[in-house]
Amino acid sequence: QVQLVESGGGLVQAGDSLRLSCAASGRTFSRVAMGWFRRAPGKEREFVASINRSGGSTDYADSVKGRFTISKDNAKNTVYLQMNSLKPEDTAVYYCSATITLGWGMFSREYEYEYWGQGAQVTVSS
Repeated sequence: QVQLVESGGGLVQAGDSLRLSCAASGRTFSRVAMGWFRRAPGKEREFVASINRSGGSTDYADSVKGRFTISKDNAKNTVYLQMNSLKPEDTAVYYCSATITLGWGMFSREYEYEYWGQGAQVTVSS
């Protein structure tokens, strides 16, 4: 069982930076692959970024590539999403997700994740 708690959301201006954190409970974090998804107003939830269980491989949606960075600190049971050069279209509720795996892959589809956080609101004003 993994419980996830996001933090770090807020209201920023276009061009600003923000870092989201997702703290995970449990002693299996080194076997957990993680992801970030987001749901903008009136839209379905979409993939943002993922990282494998070691933290050595990452994947990004085209819309955030080059601006967002996902990282994983297994010693702190925490995954981060550093968001730079934020745009108004990045406004959404951001969700942290996790799946326990023995493999080294990353996952970009919602059904591949077993555990979800409660979400953190990020609002970017123009």
